[in-house]
Amino acid sequence: MRTVGAALAALSFVGVAALAGCSGEGSGDGVSQNASTTSSPSASPSPSRASGWNPKPGSVAAVGDSITRGFDACSVLADCPEVSWATGSDSLVRSLAVRLLGPAKAVDRSWNHAVSGARMAQLPEQMALAAKERPELVTVMMGANDACRDSVGLMTPVADFRASFEASMRQLRAGAPKAQVYVSSVPDLKRLWSTGRLDEAAKRIWSLGICRSMLAEADDLGPAAVARRDAVQERVVAYNGVLRDVCAKDRHCRYDGGAVFGFRFTGAQLSPWDWFHPSRDGQARLAEIAYRNITAAEPPA
Repeated sequence: MRTVGAALAALSFVGVAALAGCSGEGSGDGVSQNASTTSSPSASPSPSRASGWNPKPGSVAAVGDSITRGFDACSVLADCPEVSWATGSDSLVRSLAVRLLGPAKAVDRSWNHAVSGARMAQLPEQMALAAKERPELVTVMMGANDACRDSVGLMTPVADFRASFEASMRQLRAGAPKAQVYVSSVPDLKRLWSTGRLDEAAKRIWSLGICRSMLAEADDLGPAAVARRDAVQERVVAYNGVLRDVCAKDRHCRYDGGAVFGFRFTGAQLSPWDWFHPSRDGQARLAEIAYRNITAAEPPA
């Protein structure tokens, strides 16, 4: 059972902007910047590069946002990197690094440079830090905060998202030209809404201001609310198309084929404090997806 009262009190006091990195700062262009495609991000798989892919890299560096920091998975309003899907040490999660390297080696051969609240514009800086570690594998999970804003108009334009991701790859290649890159798709924010809107606790917590572009007025099924949520969904699909296409141009990069976007998560995989970030169980599912795709002989279709 979810401890709603304690969560609401803590969230109200600290401010929900810290939860997901969603704020009203900056400017955006609105719905008109959506990419023309609205198909599933797995519709156009990257070409196979299996011959040059090492399924057992010896070190892992992670970049991204609050999901990769394990935010709200252990306690309210706090990072919990030990449960990170990418580099955590928690035995229940069994992070990607633990699965690839084993618990002992993962301590010294994995690094987490993700920052809670980060958007794609901050990824080049993280990539520069990751490159200094000279890792054999870099994991990327970024983009939810670009769509999850106070309004549709504040979402990151698709062209800017692409430019920042391309700059991030150049930054990595400048310092680690042979590092493999595994890129996770942006999660399905509309499924988050459709899953949580059936729970009164989730709606009370969301009403404090979490991801307003998608989650505001969760019970509103009027035309304006439906159009708003559809606009966010289209932008997430467009972001995933960018991740897929940019990754396909790099011979050492593997996109997840839309696996994270397509994962049919339930309330059990969501934080009991904010119904937004992954719980421990959600982190474990992300680790499973990544490990399966990274160790596969062929890239996901």
